[in-house]
Amino acid sequence: MEKYYTVNSDGCSIRSKLYYNDLSDIRKVVLCGHGFSGHKDNKAAEKFAKHVLSKNKGCGVITFDLPCHGEDVRKALRLEDCSKYFSVMTEYIRSAFSSPELFAYMTSFSGYLILRYILEAGERFSKIALRCPAVDMYGVMQRTVISDDDRKLLSKNKPVLAGFDRKVRIDKVFLDSLREESIAERDFSAFASDIFILHGTKDEVVPIDSVKAFADKNGIDFEAVEDADHRFSKPDKMDYAVELITALFDLK
Repeated sequence: MEKYYTVNSDGCSIRSKLYYNDLSDIRKVVLCGHGFSGHKDNKAAEKFAKHVLSKNKGCGVITFDLPCHGEDVRKALRLEDCSKYFSVMTEYIRSAFSSPELFAYMTSFSGYLILRYILEAGERFSKIALRCPAVDMYGVMQRTVISDDDRKLLSKNKPVLAGFDRKVRIDKVFLDSLREESIAERDFSAFASDIFILHGTKDEVVPIDSVKAFADKNGIDFEAVEDADHRFSKPDKMDYAVELITALFDLK
């Protein structure tokens, strides 16, 4: 079953979606995050949730719109707001479901965001699975998201609409914050045992070599998935990712 609702806390109104079997029996929760210009109704999260719920009756899977994404009403995308959304959602989950075992499954932009969040907040999840995380989000924006025309406008402090399926309004302040708050060289060794990364060898958005180097430097388990692109668009590749993460979280 599915339920849409809004989490209102600390000045945030976070549009969320819960996948569940029995609201009275949720002992494990997976918080899922989407990529840049994505939203809570993304098909990858839906496929993962349906698979998990078919295996484990005591689970819930929650997706949510990041600031300025999907149905979110914020006007300016800011990293500090993204961190606040993560904080509000984790606090909400722990209070709403009687302190369940909490996992995180993040992809691309949300992978970058949760790494930044756990480092600044010291937040611990039972396990964190990252699919194609944009550990160098600034580089990803420069190489694959914004155009030369966008760069010219941003240099003049004018906002632009950027993204893939949907467009997100960004400005120079946001782009500068990505450059200034790079996580690629930060030390995540204290969290390494909690994190697993899988990455497609044919990722056309986030270069696999940089993510592999990040994982190796921090002692994080890493698996390259042959012939998978950034979205794991081939059904067999996504099926493999879903099975792997389900097993990692021990949700069978």
